[in-house]
Amino acid sequence: MAFQKPSHTFTKIHLKGLRTNSLHILFALSFTVFINTFSFAQELPKANTSIPPKEETDSTAIAKETKIVEVDSLLSQPINIKQVDSTEQDSVKDESFLKDIVTYKARDYVAINQKKQQIRLYNKAEVVYEDMEITAGVIVIDYSKNLVYAGRLKDSTGYSQKPVFTQGANVIEPDSIIFNTDSRKALIFNSVTEQSGGTVLAERTKRENDSVYFISRGKFTTSENLEDPEYYILMNRAKIVPNKKIVTGMSQMYIYDVPTPIAIPFAYFPMSKKQTSGIIFPSFGEDTGNDRGYFLQNGGYYFAISDYVDLAVLGDYYTNGSYALRLESNYAVRYKFRGNFGFRYENLLNSERGFPDFRQSTIYNIRWSHTQDSKANPSSRFSASVNLGSSQFFQQSINQANLANVLTNTLASSVSYSKTFQGEPQVNLSLTATHNQNTNTEAINLTLPTMQASMTRVFPFAPKAGAKKGAIQNVNFQVNTRGEYRINTTDSLFGKSEMFDDALAGMRHSIPVTTNFKVFNHFSVSTSANFEETWTLKTTRREDIFEGETSEAIDVNGFDRFLTYNFGASIGTTLYGMYNFEKEGKDPKIQAIRHVMRPAISYSISPAFDQYYETYDVIDADGTTSDQVEYTRFENSLFGAPGNRFSSNIGISVGNNFEAKVRSKDSTDTEPKKIFLLNNLNLATSYDLAADSLNWSPLRVTGNTQILNKKMNINFGMTLNPYALDNNNRVINTFNVDNGGSLFRLTSANLNISYTLNNDSFSGKETDEDTDKEAERRAATANARTDDLFGVSQDFADQRLSDGDKSGEEEPEDNDLYNYKMPWSLRLSYAANYTNTQRQNEITSNSLMFSGDVEISPRWSVGVSSGYDFLNQGFTFTQLRFERDLLSWRMNFSWIPFGNQQSWNFFIGIKSNLLKDLKYDQRRQPDRQLGN
Repeated sequence: MAFQKPSHTFTKIHLKGLRTNSLHILFALSFTVFINTFSFAQELPKANTSIPPKEETDSTAIAKETKIVEVDSLLSQPINIKQVDSTEQDSVKDESFLKDIVTYKARDYVAINQKKQQIRLYNKAEVVYEDMEITAGVIVIDYSKNLVYAGRLKDSTGYSQKPVFTQGANVIEPDSIIFNTDSRKALIFNSVTEQSGGTVLAERTKRENDSVYFISRGKFTTSENLEDPEYYILMNRAKIVPNKKIVTGMSQMYIYDVPTPIAIPFAYFPMSKKQTSGIIFPSFGEDTGNDRGYFLQNGGYYFAISDYVDLAVLGDYYTNGSYALRLESNYAVRYKFRGNFGFRYENLLNSERGFPDFRQSTIYNIRWSHTQDSKANPSSRFSASVNLGSSQFFQQSINQANLANVLTNTLASSVSYSKTFQGEPQVNLSLTATHNQNTNTEAINLTLPTMQASMTRVFPFAPKAGAKKGAIQNVNFQVNTRGEYRINTTDSLFGKSEMFDDALAGMRHSIPVTTNFKVFNHFSVSTSANFEETWTLKTTRREDIFEGETSEAIDVNGFDRFLTYNFGASIGTTLYGMYNFEKEGKDPKIQAIRHVMRPAISYSISPAFDQYYETYDVIDADGTTSDQVEYTRFENSLFGAPGNRFSSNIGISVGNNFEAKVRSKDSTDTEPKKIFLLNNLNLATSYDLAADSLNWSPLRVTGNTQILNKKMNINFGMTLNPYALDNNNRVINTFNVDNGGSLFRLTSANLNISYTLNNDSFSGKETDEDTDKEAERRAATANARTDDLFGVSQDFADQRLSDGDKSGEEEPEDNDLYNYKMPWSLRLSYAANYTNTQRQNEITSNSLMFSGDVEISPRWSVGVSSGYDFLNQGFTFTQLRFERDLLSWRMNFSWIPFGNQQSWNFFIGIKSNLLKDLKYDQRRQPDRQLGN
């Protein structure tokens, strides 16, 4: 038969009524279970399946052994296909029937060798059955031996067209495979298998059944470079249960094919794709700074409770008896909420029992974060951010490296629920519990809870349609209610019944009424009246006293209330000024300066509420009243006491900003460039009409601007007092200018300057988006400031609960000329404060802080955070950082060389979550000063 070589051979067989024991030659490819769970790569054996190169397969050679299959003639070929009638098909229930159409094709040819009982598909061969698809350079079906071969093509350039097996969402790319259609066993050579983030490379693999594979000389690695992995664990023999586990015999770690002393007689690798409970191996070391001896840290057990919540129980133990316990839990329900909870408890022993320097203390910390998905419920929301515990926890803890918390003297928490009731008017309700703790004074302020309810503005005189015009139509009012239960206590009393002894409860209702309108089309006028009623459950009573005694406040439990009100009005406008520098025939660099001024005058009046004030007598030795002292029973009220002084104030303020139009450096730009000279310059003061003296309040001046292409931010402020001081440095009712001084007396001033720059700052390539991304990256790292001025929190050994293996940062590109353009960044912050309220004439603070990073190579980076205090002439908190990206590994070293936080931390370990316990970390903890 003459051989005709089609450009494309496409064959489709409808297999209804054909038995697979006759047609296993067409889909011996049904090694479904085998490749459905594992991806292997291997060579096609050359002894039985060699195929001549394309240039050697002429029509004569093929015609000797093969018979070409045409689409219409396939079913007529004598290939032992047994045709069955409907009676036999109905009478025999044979589970070996194929269920669908088998479609196969090849670019060069599809041939049947009747002598060898083989079907060969050559060059871009493809077979499709149900949801399975196999493509390869060559596919050979040997129906005499019940074997299927799939392999690559070899030419002068090497191998090409590796087999690709696809079933559903699984895609597998082996080198070659031999599969027995009867026993369902397979041999795979040089296999490459990905399992739960790791990769197994084996010289020879045997598939025993659906769920068991045996490999010889296998390599396990998490490296992305499979041709030359940075490291691997060599397994002499191993048993693999796909997506469940790998059990090995003797295993040894190799780094770049160099054997290391790290070897174990057997190993077990869990490979489940689901969350799985298991042991968390601790790290070990020695704490020499506080004489706690040797330790085991961060060991424990991980509980995969469900798909929605987990729990890690971790602990530390020191040989001197110190120990710590930590609970870490994450939870999430998609489209509803997510959060995490952490509890830390530490029992610290300093030195050894019986020694004179022995000290013991217990500290704890509770953290909880909860966020609700915006899609969960648009009318109600629940959120939590809790950080409370011992005031000295972050200063004394032996296993945490959050520098931002170490240098912060406050702990704050908030748990809130809010609900919106739709309608006209809309009502908003919220319940909030807050906590504020000063770690220096150990004072704690709690509100349990705060209830707030408000009604949206109501315009009773507004038209039903159209815009509101005039003072009457713009009249509006609100109703607001706020209730609190407040506790002021200390760290030592927190959690005890005594903390409630001085608790205060109260509620305040307010109704603000406002309106606004225009005058002469250029002046905006607003007026307001505010009515407040305060409720309290505890008042104060004072009794008469004798001279020399101190009046004691006597608490009176019971409901009481007081009503206050005040009125106010303001008028303001906006003035624009422009000064042009352009002249005919000239094009100056600065073309114009624009000045925007916003002056405003306000007036407020508040009456004296004397009806809420009483007096108690001071009795002398003769029994007569020598003095009367005024007080109010609401003096200890939660929301303060009503005023007993008539107030009538005029406020004056002026806001300014200055802009300039400059000629663009780009000659193609037709419009000038606008820059800000001063973003704002504000002046504010007030005059008290009801005061007998010192009517004028100090003049406050504030402003800010941005220069150097908006890289430098400058904020400044000052307070100017118009009144003079007497010889005792007390303010007197005499203007300073009348006392021989200047118009104003500078009493305080402050200046803050921040500057951010990097290697692109002077090239014009840096964009605002790049700057924002860098700030977000640093904020995520430090969990605090975006400028790293207080250092970067680094705790590399305790990251088992992270979601992913990768940092999310882009891989650095290899570049021979990398050092020619070395990426770097620098952040500077300068702050100074001046005080002269009583002729001190002193600078109270004057410091410069800086933080920078340099990438000295594509995978090497160094950083530093420090500062200098010019007032005390010394360096502030200083941290040095070194980081090396070792591809599959990472290495970090941070060092605080001096100060009360002097310490260092070294870590090297594998990035992958799968092998995070393969690590080495050492640290020197700061010396802890335990409190009394």
